Amino acid sequence: MTPARSRPPTGAGAIHVGVGGWVYAPWRDNFYPAGLVQRLELEYASRQLTAIEINGTYYGAQKPATYAKWREQTPPGFVFSAKAPMRIVQARVLAKTGKQVEDFVGGIAELGDRLGPLVWQFEGQGRLQREDFAAFLALLPRSAGGRHLRHVLDVRDAAFANADLIALARQHEVATVFTDAAEHPNFADLGTDFVYARLMRTQASRATGYTAQALAGWADIARRWAHGEDPPGLPHLLEPLKKAAPREVYVYFINGAKERNPAAAMALLAALGKR
Repeated sequence: MTPARSRPPTGAGAIHVGVGGWVYAPWRDNFYPAGLVQRLELEYASRQLTAIEINGTYYGAQKPATYAKWREQTPPGFVFSAKAPMRIVQARVLAKTGKQVEDFVGGIAELGDRLGPLVWQFEGQGRLQREDFAAFLALLPRSAGGRHLRHVLDVRDAAFANADLIALARQHEVATVFTDAAEHPNFADLGTDFVYARLMRTQASRATGYTAQALAGWADIARRWAHGEDPPGLPHLLEPLKKAAPREVYVYFINGAKERNPAAAMALLAALGKR
């Protein structure tokens, strides 16, 4: 097994880079060492990357013991983000999901100091209502297991992704996802002590998914976010903020040419001087 890298920094100014999930058959040809058994894939991936977004929780929460096992398989400083279950985010009345939210958070808190932001992904179905959505944000727990919780909204309803959404997010101290995907609402408005980006344009024809120039650009943007800046040139729904305190930054390569995502993440880590 590859030795763990030196413990990555956490907290304000730290930058975490990773992919979505860790079980993907094509990665056994271009990321995982030949012959590596599947039960060791998380252990290996967590020593090449500094974060993973758990996608499986969208389809169903795991048992607390499973989260505890994942915690033990990863090195100190590694971070998991996790998508909240679709049974919550697709509920007809979001304000009535308090018990389901509590159950999900109570279980995933077993990740302990490996737990990063929880991602609440709302598809573009035109069902979101402001009052119900505001009530939902108010019930999101701020701590679990004695640890501070972070929440981030991935709103894919173009009609709902507007300045009012940003104002609501800031009021409730939750972040909103920035993505470079053309098929989803695309905005980089900030307002909390962390930034969450999902990069979705990896190309199969490129060994690292993105060009070296593009990755250098994302490295510069990530550094600016970490330093408290609101980088120019990104799309916004409101006026960009002035320089703030340093932020913690999470960058994930998601979808696109998925077989290239680990290479893209490692190349970005290298561009950031973290490999």
